Amino acid sequence: MTNFIIKNIFQRIVLLVFISIISHAIVHLAPGEPSLVDPSNPRMKAEDIQRIRAAFHLDDPLHVQYFYWLKDLFSGELKSFKDNQPVLGKIWNRFLNSLPLFILGTLITWFLAFPVGIQAALNRGSTLDKTGTFLSYAMISIPGFFLSYIVIIFMVKTFDVPVIGMRTFGLEDSSLLFQSMDRIWHLTIPALMSAIVGTAILSRYVRSQMLEVINKDYIRTARAVGFSNDEVIYRYALRNALLPFITMFGLTIPGLIGGSVIFETIFAWPGMGRLGYEAILSRDFPVILTLNFISAILVLIGTFVSDIMYAIVDPRIKF
Repeated sequence: MTNFIIKNIFQRIVLLVFISIISHAIVHLAPGEPSLVDPSNPRMKAEDIQRIRAAFHLDDPLHVQYFYWLKDLFSGELKSFKDNQPVLGKIWNRFLNSLPLFILGTLITWFLAFPVGIQAALNRGSTLDKTGTFLSYAMISIPGFFLSYIVIIFMVKTFDVPVIGMRTFGLEDSSLLFQSMDRIWHLTIPALMSAIVGTAILSRYVRSQMLEVINKDYIRTARAVGFSNDEVIYRYALRNALLPFITMFGLTIPGLIGGSVIFETIFAWPGMGRLGYEAILSRDFPVILTLNFISAILVLIGTFVSDIMYAIVDPRIKF
């Protein structure tokens, strides 16, 4: 197991280097120059543009720019093209905003999808199963941004409460408890919206996997031996149906950056996805490259965690 972990980490580090090189080259192949974009002053003088190009090494060869980017990134000196602020500081602040949204949305998805999918499989063809299937396909078919706008209009018109942003303005003098409850309120709606489609898709996977497992010979044997129904379902059947979801769990981690771009934009939530979207519009290469680098790290960490969890869930898997 130790040799597998060391070998796996080394392979992922090498892969990360190749990913960073390829992403750096692709980003710089995009049309347009970052020095030509300045939303606050679209009529920059030629000497201003040249000063920007010299400050960010834009006139150097591509491979030299890559090493400058790596050096500045790991030294913490990498600055944004857009506002000359430290990139890692900007990303960290947005990360702290995205993390609770991501965690809450993921928890809602998994805690709803598994009970719904399991019960649909155990009651195949019942009203519960048909209703769950209809609602799942409906939620998958309706665009998330459209449903979000409907929810926003409904909440404002019906309850006259704000749902946009991270907090309600004018509460600076309120108690800490009231401000905390206001923050939770603003967090709940976008988290629910981001979890709806994930719950619909995951519940379908749970249902199909459970249908494949509950008719296996070892499940019938467990029932014949005298195990209770809950023990058969949740101890034996569900454990063997979990393997595909371990892979899915590892791939949900990168959703911390790109999974909520639409919802962060609609609900004016200043998270990492929205930061990446704004960086693309302004051709802010340092932010784009760093977010892509962090996203690659999250993917590799997620798949590594999935590999480890395989051995925990299924003892037949040997490394």
